[in-house]
Amino acid sequence: MTAPRTHLTLRSLLLPLAAFATTAITVTEAGAVSARVKVACASDYFAYCRAHAVGSPGVRQCMRAAGPKLSKRCINALVASGEVSASEVAKREAKLR
Repeated sequence: MTAPRTHLTLRSLLLPLAAFATTAITVTEAGAVSARVKVACASDYFAYCRAHAVGSPGVRQCMRAAGPKLSKRCINALVASGEVSASEVAKREAKLR
């Protein structure tokens, strides 16, 4: 009778662990920032938003607020990754003129 009990205990431990792992992977992927964006925006991040964790909602909000000051390299990488649309960039540039 020890074997079924061990099996049941193992199963009861593995199910919550699997659920946690799936949730952690989903959250990580949802907040992921591409390597290209990290490289292209590193100096902008350190100049304007280093108080926020990389990939966090706070850094996204900070980078949007810093938008007009961001380097062209960073803006291009953000557009290419889908973080911001080209039309949004154009609208912001038009407002600055």
